[in-house]
Amino acid sequence: MKRTLIVVDMQNDFIDGTLGTAEAQAIVVNVKNKINQYRSRGEEIIFTRDTHQENYPETQEGKKLPVKHCIEGTEGWQIAEGLEVPGAVIVDKPSFGWTHWADREFEEIELVGLCTDICVVSNALILKALFPEIEITVDASCCAGVTPATHRAALETMKMCQINIVGE
Repeated sequence: MKRTLIVVDMQNDFIDGTLGTAEAQAIVVNVKNKINQYRSRGEEIIFTRDTHQENYPETQEGKKLPVKHCIEGTEGWQIAEGLEVPGAVIVDKPSFGWTHWADREFEEIELVGLCTDICVVSNALILKALFPEIEITVDASCCAGVTPATHRAALETMKMCQINIVGE
């Protein structure tokens, strides 16, 4: 069975940049280990990158979250050092969830990354809606939310939508 790891927004701005948290910093080693497991088995790895432009403050999201982050081409937009995988697919997404997952084929999906309560949950729910018969798993030990409470709430939401949660 072809397994795919989707690494959501493990970018500098979400780890130790403008929107970084101690919880995000704490999962980097776990995410690196998970990536290495997939690499050692020769399985597919996809990275998503939150991608905004200089006009971010004027966008709908920017008006609600007035903190410039993940501006394309900046250091904060880059995938955290040590997590990159040569040849991996990178998806630059302008919003919380990538809406073009249907263009790909999956057999089994695991998601890790940031933020559990925004982009991880958005992508997990989009994937579940598009591929209801595919096993979708989120490794909680490789995710962090904006706060620990909202991280837990997002995990509960995904469980209710029949997404497997491991690593709690």
